[in-house]
Amino acid sequence: MSQNGMVLVASVSIIKDNMVLMIKENKPTALHKWNFPSGRIEQGEDILDAACREVKEETGYDVRLINSTGVYNFTSSTGDQVILFHFIGEIIGGELNLHEDEIADSRWIRLSETLHLNDVELRDPVVLRNIIDSIVSQQFYSIDIYKNT
Repeated sequence: MSQNGMVLVASVSIIKDNMVLMIKENKPTALHKWNFPSGRIEQGEDILDAACREVKEETGYDVRLINSTGVYNFTSSTGDQVILFHFIGEIIGGELNLHEDEIADSRWIRLSETLHLNDVELRDPVVLRNIIDSIVSQQFYSIDIYKNT
C-alpha cells in the first residue's frame, strides 16, 4: 500500500535445513537484486495474510509464519518511506514456481553464507543486513504482537 510517499511492505525469510530462500528480482527498481520474497500490503489487507500472499505469488510456496525479526523504517532507492514488516516462515505446501515477470531467479543460501553477500547485489542492503543479522543470531519476536481488529 502506498500513501503520500509511504509504502507498507510484508517480507518473509523462508528457512529450511539451516538455509534461507532468496529471490533475484526482475523489477525495474531492483533489477537483478537479491531479496527475500516481499511486496506491498494491499488496502485493508491483514499484514500476516499479505506476507503469505506475497510468498505464494513470488515463489509458489505456501508458508506458515512462525516469528518476526521486526519492523523496519527506511527510505527506499526510489525515495519512498518504507515500513517493512519482516517474518520468518516455513514451507507447508506448494512447489517452487517463480513469478517470471517479477522474479528472475531463486536460490537456497546457508545462513552463515548470507553474512558474506555483496551489498551491490542486495536490494536495500542496510535493511537486508539488519534482517540477516537478526536471523543468524536468532533474534526473533512472536507474531502474536500482530493483531487484526
